[in-house]
Amino acid sequence: MKANTNTTSMHRHWLAGRINLTLPALALALLTCAWQGRADEDQRAPELPSSACDSVNVDPGNRVSSHAYALGVQIYRWNGSSWVFIGPEAKLFADPCYTGQIGVHYGGPTWEASDGSQVKAALKASCTPFRGAIPWLRLKATSTSDNGVFAGVSYIQRVNTVGGTAPATPGDFVGDEARVPYTAEYYFYRETKE
Repeated sequence: MKANTNTTSMHRHWLAGRINLTLPALALALLTCAWQGRADEDQRAPELPSSACDSVNVDPGNRVSSHAYALGVQIYRWNGSSWVFIGPEAKLFADPCYTGQIGVHYGGPTWEASDGSQVKAALKASCTPFRGAIPWLRLKATSTSDNGVFAGVSYIQRVNTVGGTAPATPGDFVGDEARVPYTAEYYFYRETKE
């Protein structure tokens, strides 16, 4: 029984070390909410670092329909030689201070609004403007709800990411799981009707 206690204690210490690496970055992201308070009423597309991220621009004929701030984890599993991405688990919020939850984000990838509407999407392009953060993405919707916030979504962008990268150290055993904290912004687009 004592060996299990020591193993559990060592695992908690090891996991705490992994999480502590990304906490300063997440803390910085949370602190910025005090002066980020920009209005999203006009639903502008995000500014992308050109030309490094031109690939994540959304095709003409689409405009931003909604915008969410994600706070959660990226989940990885150790396969014996590398960390394999499993999926995200995040809450979606209406503002950069992570108040006013408006939905969730989970594997698929799927985004689900509080009104029950959903959008699923497939990766089309990515870029990595900053080391130590998961890539920025452009995803094309593969299915959407008929009604609600995510009805008719055509594209999704993930930008302004902090954290979420796979651990730099190997797992303790095959099947070991790492839940790495991250934040991001998601922009949802619909085709414009002209």
